[in-house]
Amino acid sequence: MTDRRHLLLLAATAFCLGATPALADDSALQLAISSPDRAPASVARDGARHPYASLVFWGLKPKQTIVEVSPGGGYWTEILAPYAKITGGTYVAGVADLANPKISEGAKKGRAAFETRFADPAKYGTVQFANFGPVAGPLGAPGSADLVITARNVHNWTGQPGVADKIFADFFAVLKPGGLLGIEDHRADPKSETDKGADGYLATATVVALAEKAGFKLDAQSEINANPKDTKDHPFGVWTLPPVRQSAPSGQPADPAFDHAKYDAIGESDRMTLRFRKPG
Repeated sequence: MTDRRHLLLLAATAFCLGATPALADDSALQLAISSPDRAPASVARDGARHPYASLVFWGLKPKQTIVEVSPGGGYWTEILAPYAKITGGTYVAGVADLANPKISEGAKKGRAAFETRFADPAKYGTVQFANFGPVAGPLGAPGSADLVITARNVHNWTGQPGVADKIFADFFAVLKPGGLLGIEDHRADPKSETDKGADGYLATATVVALAEKAGFKLDAQSEINANPKDTKDHPFGVWTLPPVRQSAPSGQPADPAFDHAKYDAIGESDRMTLRFRKPG
């Protein structure tokens, strides 16, 4: 897409935002999803991650303050930061906790690379960064966010005593009364959860219980990211499936003889997609 065409699309979106609020969500979000600035690898995953449907379900709207916790490779950042820029909102990424003296050099370098990647205000607006982690301070001022999103992360916290409770309390604190929490994670149901999600899969009831303990109310569940082909019995847990495609135990070199065909045919995991609301 040429720069001129991109500018024209932005102008058209701005007009729609001012003229017809009902159309604003659609045009701004579709523009962000179709942006030529998104990485090809991210675009290739849209068929499995359903960005438009997921974000609409989670309650994304113009002018919101959006906090995304542990954004990983930036799949959602590529969409949410431009969306916030277009619509007059704010995007905050909860990333590695630089105030933690025990943070690894790898985590520091990862955060620096992430900040550099999203540093262009012409593309992403002014992206804000908050320390996030098991001993981090608040994600922002109390009651300052409209929407908190975290995708495929809760299973990383449940195996550490007290960590998930602390993080969900942080979510609750930063949200305004009536604010929304959107969660996506690998779904163990109807199988039993394995050692608090050690294989990457969690029971929906586990996530709901964590949120409710923090004070949230379950607002809605969606099958947007369901995958009935996922048998949830893979040799290296959920990471056997795309996009990770693990072929050997963690810490060991990849096995060139491993047959990925069965797991590639399944595709990305079966996932719960949940929306919670902070009362008020």
